[in-house]
Amino acid sequence: MTQVPTLTFLREQLRRARQARGLSQEELGKLVNYSSSQVSAVETGDRPVRPDYVARVDGVLDTGGLFAAMLQLIRFHAAPDWFRPWEEIERETSVLRWCEATAIPGLLQTEGYARAMLGLGGELTAEEVEARVVARLARQAVLTGGLRPVFIAVLDECALRRQIGDRAVMREQLQHLLAAGTEPNVQVRVVPADAPWHTGLGGSFILARLESGAELVHLDNQLRGQTVDSPNDVAALERRWEAVTGEALPRRQSARLIEEVAKSWT
Repeated sequence: MTQVPTLTFLREQLRRARQARGLSQEELGKLVNYSSSQVSAVETGDRPVRPDYVARVDGVLDTGGLFAAMLQLIRFHAAPDWFRPWEEIERETSVLRWCEATAIPGLLQTEGYARAMLGLGGELTAEEVEARVVARLARQAVLTGGLRPVFIAVLDECALRRQIGDRAVMREQLQHLLAAGTEPNVQVRVVPADAPWHTGLGGSFILARLESGAELVHLDNQLRGQTVDSPNDVAALERRWEAVTGEALPRRQSARLIEEVAKSWT
């Protein structure tokens, strides 16, 4: 049975590779454009191991992409089996529309928010939580990479007001949401709390349009998610999307509401 390297193992190998080259944390930091405290935080587990960091270390230490490959393997195995096909779909989309009533969409989550959310319930070990945080943050590159899809998120106001983590986590998360909404390919719209009941409250869903023109949907439940490609089901959720966006505030008004709620977390 193939053993999958863990994040702890990866951090140990990053530290050993640095030491084998006779580099201090400060010296490596200068080479990869990180501070010595950031290098230390990665090696001790106080900071996630990010793809850009391991890519820079691979380049500086001339390891042939070893650490990037290890991180990719960890990311792959961190995701539940049922979610991996959707990750592939995300990378191939031209338009991604996400309706979420209860939480911030994963592609817009901060590190702190993601860690707090994934740690809820105690079902995952600390190592599993960290691996999934790394995987979730890495997924977000789809919004900032070369081929950026149009991403539209419609949230219910309760997702902004429901505390996940501490107040500092919530404040940082909403500030990040505001910043993300200024990107040309990203729209964040909010359904205000005083709006009538809307179809988005029936459950979150994501609509994806591929470069080929194919339309797919991702649905979650308490146990797992599923990808749906039935034309009738996709059409039904398209109608629900149109209904919920009709209740959402325009972008600028949504931004003002997010800013207002962010201040309440101070």
